[in-house]
This record gives sequence, structure tokens and C-alpha cells, in this order.
Amino acid sequence: MGANLFTNYGEAVAMILFGIGFTNLLLQKNLIKKIIGLNIMDTAIYLFLAEKGYIQGRMAPIIVDGVQNVETYINPIPSGLVLTGIVVSVSVSALMLSLTIRLYQRYQTLDLDEISTKLKKEGL
Repeated sequence: MGANLFTNYGEAVAMILFGIGFTNLLLQKNLIKKIIGLNIMDTAIYLFLAEKGYIQGRMAPIIVDGVQNVETYINPIPSGLVLTGIVVSVSVSALMLSLTIRLYQRYQTLDLDEISTKLKKEGL
């Protein structure tokens, strides 16, 4: 088992990062820290996809010297998914941070429990 874990260290690191991000997302009350946890989870997913898409000894899918053999190149789909995911996660992070700024301006705190208490007092 140890040898298999060592050869798949990229996937193991991705799983550890995902666990760290998920734990951070669940246990933190500060909204900024929750956003950081979500970004760590995103990064773990991108690392996992990149690890799964890479094949040792193969090249990027750009035809060089007329070589069109499929066995020469890696699959471009995981790379495309990672790039698309990065664009989406940057947009989601920007939206979450802008909403967090609005919440802070209104309630003067980033603590989710305090915001919830103030919402109950307002009757919302």
C-alpha cells in the first residue's frame, strides 16, 4: 500500500487539501475563512483533475512534426475542465467577497452566528 500511495502522491495531496478546505468550511464562523476554505477545495479538485489527465511520457496535444498518433498525446479534456473551473471559481470568489463586504457594511461583523442573531432581531 505504501508504494501505491507514493506513486499516487498527487492524488493523495489533493485529497488532503480537499479535507483541509472542507474542514475549514464547516468549522469556521468567519465568512472570509469560509471563502478561503472553499478556494482550497477548488484547488484540490483542479490538482486532482490535472493529476488524472497527465500520462507519463506523453506530450501536450499539439501536433508536432506531423505525428498524429493518439498514443503520443495526453487527453486535453481534463486540462480544459481545469481552465474552465478556474475561471468559474474566480468569478464565484469575487461574488462571495462582494457579498461579504455588503454583509460587513450592514452588520459590522463577519461572524456568521452574530449575523444570524442580528437577522433574527430584525425579524427577517
